[in-house]
Amino acid sequence: MSSYTPRNILITGAAGFIASHVANRLVRTYPDYKIVVLDKLDYCSDLKNLVPSKSSPNFKFVKGDIGSADLVNFLLVTESIDTIMHFAAQTHVDNSFGNSFEFTKNNIYGTHVLLEACKVTGQVRRFIHVSTDEVYGETDEDAVVGNHEASQLLPTNPYSATKAGAEMLVMAYGRSYGLPVITTRGNNVYGPNQFPEKLIPKFILLAMKGKPLPIHGDGTNVRSYLYCEDVAEAFEVILHKGEVGHVYNIGTKKERRVIDVAKDICGLFSLDPDSSIQFVDNRPFNDQRYFLDDQKLKNLGWAERTTWEEGLKKTMVWYTQNPNWWGDVSGALLPHPRMLMMPGGVERHPDGSDNGVSASSSAHQISQSQKVALPSKTVNSQNSSYKFLIYGRTGWIGGLLGKLCEKQGISKEYGKGRLEDRASLVKDIQSVKPTHVFNAAGVTGRPNVDWCESHKTETIRTNVVGTLTLADVCREHGLLLINYATGCIFEYDAAHPESSGIGFKEEDVPNFHGSFYSKTKAMVEELLKEFENVCSLRVRMPISSDLSNPRNFITKISRYNKVVNIPNSMTVLDELVPISIEMAKRNLTGIWNFTNPGVVSHNEILEMYKKYINPDFTWANFTLEEQAKVIVAARSNNEMDASKLKKEFPELLPIKDSLIKYVLEPNKKT
Repeated sequence: MSSYTPRNILITGAAGFIASHVANRLVRTYPDYKIVVLDKLDYCSDLKNLVPSKSSPNFKFVKGDIGSADLVNFLLVTESIDTIMHFAAQTHVDNSFGNSFEFTKNNIYGTHVLLEACKVTGQVRRFIHVSTDEVYGETDEDAVVGNHEASQLLPTNPYSATKAGAEMLVMAYGRSYGLPVITTRGNNVYGPNQFPEKLIPKFILLAMKGKPLPIHGDGTNVRSYLYCEDVAEAFEVILHKGEVGHVYNIGTKKERRVIDVAKDICGLFSLDPDSSIQFVDNRPFNDQRYFLDDQKLKNLGWAERTTWEEGLKKTMVWYTQNPNWWGDVSGALLPHPRMLMMPGGVERHPDGSDNGVSASSSAHQISQSQKVALPSKTVNSQNSSYKFLIYGRTGWIGGLLGKLCEKQGISKEYGKGRLEDRASLVKDIQSVKPTHVFNAAGVTGRPNVDWCESHKTETIRTNVVGTLTLADVCREHGLLLINYATGCIFEYDAAHPESSGIGFKEEDVPNFHGSFYSKTKAMVEELLKEFENVCSLRVRMPISSDLSNPRNFITKISRYNKVVNIPNSMTVLDELVPISIEMAKRNLTGIWNFTNPGVVSHNEILEMYKKYINPDFTWANFTLEEQAKVIVAARSNNEMDASKLKKEFPELLPIKDSLIKYVLEPNKKT
């Protein structure tokens, strides 16, 4: 029998019922293992389930969706994950009849994202996929031998069909790419912490309230029940002793009719079954029986330890001691609940508060795969789950960020530490506990970049050392850093001639070295490529609707005696700063040309300024050679290829259209 020792384990769906018991057990039993748990905190998950592990040094919680490829890849690499235990899934059969697409998205697509991340990173040595006994379909009533691991899969409802589909993907990735996969199929599990949409906690809570226990049909349906700690031990055994490529049933041969379960619960509360049990309409396709052969798992050394009577008593005691663990669950206690994971359901947060956010909308907070409308000025209850830590309070972009957060109802605080002071950054993060960090701080020079030529040490300290320190601190704390960089690291060349429409792409090597400011920004951008938790946004010649701001490009050139006339890519902040917030929500990483598509020349801008703002405005041009005589450092002129950003945000306007909509029309003089 082979033996496997993991080091860094990712457990998906770990704030849910079964996975939380597994996570807590591993954290407690194996202090040398690092346990990273990923959960989007859906309606049936709660961080309170992980309280026993919260203070352990080998435990880390990440809120996120398995459907986000960027997030999953980031976690695998940054946490050096070698083992995945994949529990995350929509599991309530009743809900699958009313919202089957949500089950496909979570159970199949989410699994596919994890498998692909394993293939790409090539570092995972065990992928344990958690499935269900329901994939076998209904067992014959007179069968004396249970379904074994090689039995045919015949799912009968949307939930079990999606779990079977996910299993096929797992099997295919094992065979096609050699991924070290193991699949488990389990009977019903019960015990403390279970959301009361399931039979046993539902009946216990109803009995506590003195309400009828609703039984679908005649109650003769048969199920097998395992206590949660026995199941957690089963996963512990499979983790260490399971064979790659194999399937393991986690079950018991001790079957019980649903009506007998109800009677046993009535007995615990001294209730009369005849008056307490209420027969209601059967649910669609309510399989009569699921029966497993569990011998293969027993051969690994596992055995059921908890008797039915003992486990049921422990569960009853826990719910009577924690009656409000899940808050208001009246909807789950209905005879036929079918709404909690659909829009209007409840997402639970670490503070125990409830917000009216659906599981589906919760998913796109993290998932890059979901195309979400840009933030509006209306406060969105979804935004209350975010907290931004912003550096650059006195800066232009930092100030705009703060105002946008206030309009969108996003909690935010400005960093107090200096970027080059690591200890102060750590203190900020520990105090604020942000979900994302934004770096809008940096040295650009006053009144312009010429200042950097005579203050090189100060420029390096902030733009290079400070930015790298912040990125590394964020990496250590598992945080995404949105870093406002610059596109002033390129200049037109033979491959990217002026007015050709051929722009510099994200992967192009900087070719402009005319100013010390640009040198530091190019240097730090290259180094930041080693940090997979950083999203670098190349801003160029920023413009906003605030024409009184002296750093506004339009304001600058409208005050110059003479201007050069060269087409350039530019950033309209009114349109793009909100996009940067959305990029944080999607957990996008890497380098992005953060400009509006296309170019606009100085003269074209001033002509629009004259048309919309000041009809009497006049200006004069001079050449680059003439400009060079009045400035210390050369200036960058280029076109950036914004197609990557446009693909992610199709509504992004071309530069001239954006200028008119966001800057000129709002300031138009009548």
